[in-house]
Amino acid sequence: MAPATRGDREVIEMGSKPFHLGWFTNYATPVWQGPWSGNETTSWMDGEFYVDMAKSMERAGFDFIMLEDSEIVPDAYGESMVKALKYNMSAPKLDPVLLLPAIARETDKLGLVATMTTSFYPPFILARSMQTLDHMTHGRVGWNIVTSSEDRAAQNFGLDKLYEHDERYERAEEFTDLVGELWNSWKPDALVADYETGTYTDGDKVEVIDFKGTYYSSRGPLNVPPGPQGRPVICQAGSSERGREFAAKYAEIILAVPTGLERQKQFRDDIRARMERIGRDPDSCKILFIAEPVLGSTQAEAEAVWEKMNEPTDANVERGLIGMSTVTDIDFSKFPLDEPLPKDLTTNGHQSSLKNFYTYGETLRDVAMTWLYHYADKSLVGTPDKVAERMEEMMDYVGGDGFLMHGPMSRRYISEVCDGLVPALQRRGLTRTSYTHDTLRENLLAF
Repeated sequence: MAPATRGDREVIEMGSKPFHLGWFTNYATPVWQGPWSGNETTSWMDGEFYVDMAKSMERAGFDFIMLEDSEIVPDAYGESMVKALKYNMSAPKLDPVLLLPAIARETDKLGLVATMTTSFYPPFILARSMQTLDHMTHGRVGWNIVTSSEDRAAQNFGLDKLYEHDERYERAEEFTDLVGELWNSWKPDALVADYETGTYTDGDKVEVIDFKGTYYSSRGPLNVPPGPQGRPVICQAGSSERGREFAAKYAEIILAVPTGLERQKQFRDDIRARMERIGRDPDSCKILFIAEPVLGSTQAEAEAVWEKMNEPTDANVERGLIGMSTVTDIDFSKFPLDEPLPKDLTTNGHQSSLKNFYTYGETLRDVAMTWLYHYADKSLVGTPDKVAERMEEMMDYVGGDGFLMHGPMSRRYISEVCDGLVPALQRRGLTRTSYTHDTLRENLLAF
């Protein structure tokens, strides 16, 4: 059923079912300017801000927190690091993997997902680290697979430039297959701790893998037993044709970036069809769409925040251009702001992002402003009850499976979502009020 239109918003017939919630962020600088920035200007680096955030999320019943990552100080914009550092864009950014144990100590059920790239990590180290974290979190860890997208990141690891886009995915497939074999090198019942025979591990249930591929090889076995989940949950966010193939093959959570109901529905239907074609159960993967709701006690208050966000100030436009340059390695400072984007641009970075730029506005200035808040949706501006109603409509039309929250990292915004929006969703029976299982995978598959 196609959405009807009422005023400036789409309206959908409802027939709702419960959906999942995650939060997409990174281990980086929270909001540090303005009246609600708190006192985390530099102290956030000790991790306590994110521990507090995770505790609020667990109280609200979120499935997981997903921590994005990159390994650069961007300098594509203007061929200089100065502006990116001025606006704390992509730097400083700390290692999300090392934050997980701190959060795990202060939470009991919340899933913890960290980003680790297949382009620079050795497969054995990644497999070992993730399996170790699954033990340390009692089965709550996930691996967000990325292939990286910046030549500067490659140069930090001794390469001249990043591998070509499709080759990165070829490497990622082989990398993920190898990690999977390492995780499977111990049978689930290999660790016996048998006092009578004096046997701690049954050696017949631990196997050498002798993996030899085009890009990677490993003798194995892993020296870490399976964790509570058997293997960590796998997450992925590819939107290109090659990325969708990869996600359909491996992912259990997909971070979905398409905006607009029709594109979101097409994306979910496409991924599920790909999974069916290769023999996977589509319900074994949860496709969550990034959402950046703007909340207020009244509609007018929320709309005032929206208008302030979208003011085309010089700083906002420049921040948008920096972000665009970072994900594509294209220097957008070279192009006139009030003319259309050149039509012959190509990238070895985020190809789907570059493709979307051409739909964001008539001039580069428009594109930069749209990119700056490209996860924001005008229909998700309002009171908690109004936004909850809209999210229900969206999921009913798209088909599921939920949302990844994204927005300004301030204690105020976290509270607006966890103590305002989520209770409104819970009153409508749309999100969990308690956890029914102990592990991330089990909670994802609970509905």
